[in-house]
Amino acid sequence: MSASKLDPEGYCPASDHPDWNQSIYFNFYEPVAETGGFIRFGILENRKEANMWFVFFRHGKPLFTRLNMNLPYTDKRLKDGITLGGVTLKSTKHMEAATLHFDERNFKVDLDFAAILPMTDSISLSSDDGEDGFAKEMAHVHPEGTCRVTGKITLGTGEVIAIDGKGFRDLAVGPRNWDHMRHYRLAWPIFDNGLAICAVHGITSTGDDAWMKMVGQNGKWIGVSEIEDRNSFEADEMTLKSMHWKVTDLAGNVHDFTGKPLFRWMFPFDTFVVTEHMIEYTLADGTKGYGLGECGFRFPWAGNGEAA
Repeated sequence: MSASKLDPEGYCPASDHPDWNQSIYFNFYEPVAETGGFIRFGILENRKEANMWFVFFRHGKPLFTRLNMNLPYTDKRLKDGITLGGVTLKSTKHMEAATLHFDERNFKVDLDFAAILPMTDSISLSSDDGEDGFAKEMAHVHPEGTCRVTGKITLGTGEVIAIDGKGFRDLAVGPRNWDHMRHYRLAWPIFDNGLAICAVHGITSTGDDAWMKMVGQNGKWIGVSEIEDRNSFEADEMTLKSMHWKVTDLAGNVHDFTGKPLFRWMFPFDTFVVTEHMIEYTLADGTKGYGLGECGFRFPWAGNGEAA
């Protein structure tokens, strides 16, 4: 099945790649409540496995964390609703809206994700005449978009946290071979002026660069011609201390921004680890925003992409 005919919210038949993957991802941040979350489902058909992470935080500290990296395979998908580890995700309007529901004794979540910028395949928008490392071994299609996120979180104490924030969501179909990547870094800011950026720089195990890159504003996404990415790491070399990126879009606009972490968490994939950060971003003109800052690292340790 060609990438153009895939429905990333439905079932996409696996190829013979052992690491064939369909994944669903949401994040959000609510700046008034200083509350956010990272949610991901991964479905590995040929391995007959699934995995999920479900991490929420407030004021820079964890609220609830659930991580299940070796669950039984499920044939359910977002289109008709999927539940892993007690968390239910369901599409309510194709590629535009979805719901999240979780209800246990000490933590309850009901959130609605409604599109701001449309889901657009960043791999396709980033493609050129060469062979791209992401498309080959990490995902054949990877639509991403921004959302308004509304609803509530109820703590075991009975306290209710109202949510009215913004976030990113993505879907992926294709291989997810973490061994193919030596390192990658990602910046997904959503600024208060409506600008959103998807910028991912990967370094493959053979030392080649790979990119997923687009800039969104005024209801659409456009391509990117250049990315300058500088990260400063903490002493562990895996969590971010600060970011300074410049992204030039195909219209010639240069988006110069910095970032500082508000929260961080690690997600293990055996010989690879992903560090998720919620970042407060600032454009050169002072405009604020929030969004994901993410890095991935290969084991045995293969570096973090910054010069020693």
